[in-house]
Amino acid sequence: MSFASCSKHNQVLKSTDNEYKYNTAMYYYGQKDYNRALQLFDVLQSAYRGKPQGEEIAYCTAECYYKMKDYNVASHYYKRYVVNYPFAKNVESALFRSACCYYLESPSMELDQEDSYVAIKEFQSFIDLYPQSVYVDSANKLIDTLKYKIIEKDFNTCMLYYKMEEFQAAITSFERFLKENPTTIHREEIVNYMVLTYAKYAEKSVFEKQRERYELALEKYNTLSYMYPDSKYITELEPTVEKIRTELSNIKTK
Repeated sequence: MSFASCSKHNQVLKSTDNEYKYNTAMYYYGQKDYNRALQLFDVLQSAYRGKPQGEEIAYCTAECYYKMKDYNVASHYYKRYVVNYPFAKNVESALFRSACCYYLESPSMELDQEDSYVAIKEFQSFIDLYPQSVYVDSANKLIDTLKYKIIEKDFNTCMLYYKMEEFQAAITSFERFLKENPTTIHREEIVNYMVLTYAKYAEKSVFEKQRERYELALEKYNTLSYMYPDSKYITELEPTVEKIRTELSNIKTK
């Protein structure tokens, strides 16, 4: 920003002509100079509260923060706009944008997914409120993306327990995951890992617990064979299953 430009902007800020300030703010906004637009919007909000210009200022304030990628602040201003101007023309857009802010703040899948859950809730509330909105398809697609991320995080957690040989935690996590995600693409893979988990768990268990856990491993193997007769895991598990049967035979003769 040049010295002359700064000087002119400071003159606008000091001006007592609110209409001049408003028109200049909207010019800045149209030129994507969001920082200077926000400075003027901030000083104009009280002067135009409850008026058509106030509605425009409130919405454009939220839009400035959104376009500057300050999504937490943008969401706050979108929601404030809806509260202060519930019958305004941009309420529908503001609610959708507010939900998008949470989506855009949603972190990569290995991190906490609190914002993902909030975004799903916000998008669903929007869909319930505006079922015929042009934004519904986009909202549903974004919900699906968020759910996929959450599901993948949960699956990775299950696998982490398995790799750490936390067998009871792995089994509990696998069972919960399948219950919560009955149509998951990971079902076949998970059943395979449940066979391996029970087998390894049995191997490291006290004698009194071994038979039960080996039998559960076989039960999961039979489930895999029934549900996925062409699964690649059936062949891969053959050495494990043979060892399980040998161990069970030895246990029964003791």
